[in-house]
Amino acid sequence: MKRTFLYSICGMALSAALLFTGCKKSFLDIVPDNMVTLDNAFSNKTEAEKYLYTCYSYLPDAGPVSNILFMGADDMWTYRWNNYSYQSPWKISLGEQNIVSPLVNFWDGENHGKPYFKAIRDCNIFLENMMDGESTRHIAYLDPAMQKRWIAEVKFLKAYYHFYLLRMYGPIPITDKNLPISATPDEVKVKREPVDLVVDYISGLLDEAANELPAEITNRGTELGRATKTAAQMLKAKLLVMAASPLFNGNPDYASFKDKSGQLLFNPTVDPSKWEKAAAACDAALQTCAGVGIKLYEFADPFVTISPGTTTQLSIRGSVTERWNTEIIWSLSGRTDNTLQQYSIIGRIDPSFTDGNYLSSYLSPTMRMAETFYSNNGVPINEDKTWNYSRRYELRTATHDERFNVQEGQTTARLHFDRENRFYASLGFDGGVWFLQSNRTDENAWTIQAKFGQPQGKQHDEFYSVTGYWPKKLVNWKYTQTSTGFTTESYPWPEMRLADLYLLYAEALNETGKSTEAIIWLDKVRQRAGLQGVVASWSNYSTSPGKYTTKEGLRSIIHQERLIEMAFEGSRIWDIRRWKEAVAYQNQPVVGWDVFQRVTSEYYRPKTLHNQTFVAPRDYLWPLKEYDLTVNTNLVQNPGW
Repeated sequence: MKRTFLYSICGMALSAALLFTGCKKSFLDIVPDNMVTLDNAFSNKTEAEKYLYTCYSYLPDAGPVSNILFMGADDMWTYRWNNYSYQSPWKISLGEQNIVSPLVNFWDGENHGKPYFKAIRDCNIFLENMMDGESTRHIAYLDPAMQKRWIAEVKFLKAYYHFYLLRMYGPIPITDKNLPISATPDEVKVKREPVDLVVDYISGLLDEAANELPAEITNRGTELGRATKTAAQMLKAKLLVMAASPLFNGNPDYASFKDKSGQLLFNPTVDPSKWEKAAAACDAALQTCAGVGIKLYEFADPFVTISPGTTTQLSIRGSVTERWNTEIIWSLSGRTDNTLQQYSIIGRIDPSFTDGNYLSSYLSPTMRMAETFYSNNGVPINEDKTWNYSRRYELRTATHDERFNVQEGQTTARLHFDRENRFYASLGFDGGVWFLQSNRTDENAWTIQAKFGQPQGKQHDEFYSVTGYWPKKLVNWKYTQTSTGFTTESYPWPEMRLADLYLLYAEALNETGKSTEAIIWLDKVRQRAGLQGVVASWSNYSTSPGKYTTKEGLRSIIHQERLIEMAFEGSRIWDIRRWKEAVAYQNQPVVGWDVFQRVTSEYYRPKTLHNQTFVAPRDYLWPLKEYDLTVNTNLVQNPGW
């Protein structure tokens, strides 16, 4: 075992390298002014608080280039940079994962992964200095209530880092206590623990944290981003839904997966009660959210004149990009990376600025995502009996009545017409419109002209959309192009929001046979998107009108609803894995429009960019580094690697 999680390292310099941006300072935006060592890390309140920052500093980044959330599956694509080494997540999508130097390695903290066993070790050091066993240690310089809160925050973070590793690797060592320097060679050779045991451990930590955490942040000036009871309860809900899902619950692919001692690491038997526990966890989280006023975000601004459809689209966009909006359960306040907006926006969106050489247009949603969103009738486009799916790539010209979604007189693919508001809120495309605050009215929204050589089309070898789509959802509506670059409002990454929790609850309820209740929570999300409820939409418009009446049919609806609502938020890569559906999605071609073409009829030809390969069950879990297995002979490799 490498030393990343073997023992406490006394005297080691600990940094909280939080290089953040944003218009308001929050708890995690504060950078300690000097390095701390264990000799003085807990000598006074200031030093102890710095160590608390250190425990937060390992939270995942929101940068677009080297982030597994944006480039690890089939929803985003891009082009190859000259500095290809920075594109580790995309390499996974290209099928280049390996055991010699694993990509996005959170076990060891390599190749754009963070060292999460080190993060856990730092959390343990904090707890060891704040507690005597299970009791709170008396520390003269700390108010007892503050000390309990700090302890709960670090327990939450410790649970989060274990959860992140579990989601990636499956069975992991439980690092409840740091091993002492005096540990024997055999003691440091820790083993991977069974999945169910790890889940129970994380769940218990979250319960302990929730009991002492505040339900909401009251000091919004300096503490936004700190852990709360609502965040702990939602993380537990996410954990238990994941544990109940097919990848982790009685997965026959792992029925014989054992450690060196013969211990089974996955329970081979499906346990339906896991869905009951997941539903209960979701319900508890929802009750706490309701108690503190967390609700779905609705856009309102009296200084702009916009249509009802644009208002709905800004509600959807704002649920992600509006700072600390009403829907946020937990945002990563130190992760306000404006590069994400910069790489999502269209270059030269404002035609009054002809110089578009600032970096933009790196993230390119795939055509699969464009086809995932519903029709304007709220059902899949290949099920809508009023929507001609077979002609979706043919051309059509927009009318005056369609001008708020597609520029009047613009010719574009039929795929871009008669779609739900989340389609237009989430995607930019050739002929479409992009409303920003500077437009003041959606009658003046920017028009996207994305064919080769056009203002927003490919003009250089880099910084263009390879598919002809842009993730509009990730760009704040206050984005403004300038003569030298851009200005925008930074937003902390929304790690947890209410619509996500609604959909998790609907999923758990359906799996426990409570379909009627599940539909209630689905419909809350659909209503905000401007859609009719599930029953009305499927009964009136679907070629499978009774689909929602069976557990299997409603499961399919819930899955697609989740892939739509959570699109481009880093959820898809984990959802299609826990559902064991990645093998279907990621063994298909990655397709976009032919962005190298100037002529409309030639531009709108689907073009295969890559033929993905996903090997099951191997690719459902990350590999351990080959070297780690030679150092710690108690570790076993994940199946297929």
